[in-house]
Amino acid sequence: MAELGLHILMEFNDCSFDALDNMEELEVDMIAAAKASKATVIKSVFHKFSPQGVTGVVVVAESHLAIHTWPENGYAAVDFFTCNLKMDYLKTYDYLVEKLQSKNHSYQSVKRGLGIMQVS
Repeated sequence: MAELGLHILMEFNDCSFDALDNMEELEVDMIAAAKASKATVIKSVFHKFSPQGVTGVVVVAESHLAIHTWPENGYAAVDFFTCNLKMDYLKTYDYLVEKLQSKNHSYQSVKRGLGIMQVS
């Protein structure tokens, strides 16, 4: 059985504090990152924490792109879930490496929906 979706877990370490703590710029960058992979952006919601940190999600027709930042640790976690298995998520990853100024980064992909049984 083919998977129903792909979940890409991205880790960004040794990032710029300013890049991780600027909510307005992060929202612009996350929308651009989604578009870089040819995702269809529907809506975005971002929240700034005090004293620092940002959480945000870009809802796309294919699912979502979410970010959670810890500027004090130079760290961001990004989840990209898509039901379009041909989406070029590496373009999103490469775009965010540059924008977050990450010096140490990695990703892994997880196939989702493999346990779904088809009912006939």
